[in-house]
Amino acid sequence: MSSGSGMETFTGAEPVRAQRARILSELLSDVEKLAGAAVVTMRAEIPAYAAQSEEFLADVRDQVVRHYRGKLAVLFEDRTVKPDDIAYVRQAAMRRARAGIALADYINAFRVGQQVFWESVLARAGHTAAGREAALSLAAPLMRYCDFASTHAAHAYMEFQQYAAAEAVRETRDLLETLLAGAVPTRGPQLAAAQAHGLCEDTRTPLLVVVAVVLGPRTAVPRGPDRGADARHAACAALARLNTGTGGRTLSVVRQSEIVAVPVLGQNGDPEELCDRLQALRESLLAEGIVLAMGISTAGGGIARIPQAYQEARAVIDFLPEDGGVAALPRITPFQYLALGADDTARNLVDPRITSLLDEDRARGGVLTATIRAFAAADLNLRTAAERLQIHPNTAQYRLRRIQERTGRSLRHINDLVELLVAIALQDSLPPTNPERKRLATATNEDRGTSDVRSFP
Repeated sequence: MSSGSGMETFTGAEPVRAQRARILSELLSDVEKLAGAAVVTMRAEIPAYAAQSEEFLADVRDQVVRHYRGKLAVLFEDRTVKPDDIAYVRQAAMRRARAGIALADYINAFRVGQQVFWESVLARAGHTAAGREAALSLAAPLMRYCDFASTHAAHAYMEFQQYAAAEAVRETRDLLETLLAGAVPTRGPQLAAAQAHGLCEDTRTPLLVVVAVVLGPRTAVPRGPDRGADARHAACAALARLNTGTGGRTLSVVRQSEIVAVPVLGQNGDPEELCDRLQALRESLLAEGIVLAMGISTAGGGIARIPQAYQEARAVIDFLPEDGGVAALPRITPFQYLALGADDTARNLVDPRITSLLDEDRARGGVLTATIRAFAAADLNLRTAAERLQIHPNTAQYRLRRIQERTGRSLRHINDLVELLVAIALQDSLPPTNPERKRLATATNEDRGTSDVRSFP
């Protein structure tokens, strides 16, 4: 067994497995009732929980239900608990910290929840030897789950407390407002805060600005406090911990409905590597149900450039589809940026023959579009383009002739090639409006062999 449950006993494995499955099935059917009993016990044993509002306790009950269901899933599948199983714990821990619950009381609540669950296991074991051994086989994986979940929760709790303590310093928020206004701190607490975050007037020190907006939840929002505020603070804390390679803390502030961060790259920092880290950060938050639309400015030196970088980051978010993503200016060329900002007039200027070909080609997998891109990237060298596309040069030549027949444009003429590339870029700039369009857009990006447009999922 993957979880080492040890069901090979003197009563035989099959009877024990049957009893184990019965116990788990009964627990699953009684999850809501068990969670209610756990909350009642918490109120009785933990004064800090007894003093909380009904809304708070409803939120606790929702979390207990999620834990019990997750715990049962691990037990049914007889596997080890993984971080993805308890990704929701971070936001719950943050809410307990914001409510003033002490860490000892928070962990005690975990203990109570585990105790109620275990007592229910024993009550369902019955009086047969197989039933008792089945209950015993659940003891070790239950302890492992509780240890893993409580450790993860305690870490998330302490992490947010540290973040909240830093954010409690008014100078941090004031510093951001000063920087966004174009002013430069010269003395006092704001100067100290700027230095603590690696921000200085030196124009040789590159930095950029990140603006993030929390979008609607991926799943139904459970009852309780405002999840939008929770998500913003969780995302803000994650951005503050962002590893930029400088060893310092990133200035990150919740500013009304948005989060603004100012990562400092250092002298040898790579903006594209930082964009990769931000992409990974968004994906990790997505696993926790926090959906972000994130704009990243171009990189520049000195804090005097922060107001302009902030406007860049805010503006580029408009290029993202409704389900968010990362719009990273360091990952795209000026040509691509101009295409992203093009209006309907620019698209109307494209020859209908070209538009028709590109639309049909995209629906069929985008092989002709990929050929145009590869031919341009190979500096009009047909053999090199064919090698990159992993096709025979005769096949590549056939595609070029077909493109010319359909559009009246020869890829060997610079003006014609530029016109085709512009049309492709304008088509790429249209956000996917349905799952099929999104699938085709992904296929087209993969054909390109580049990652820049993946910044705009």
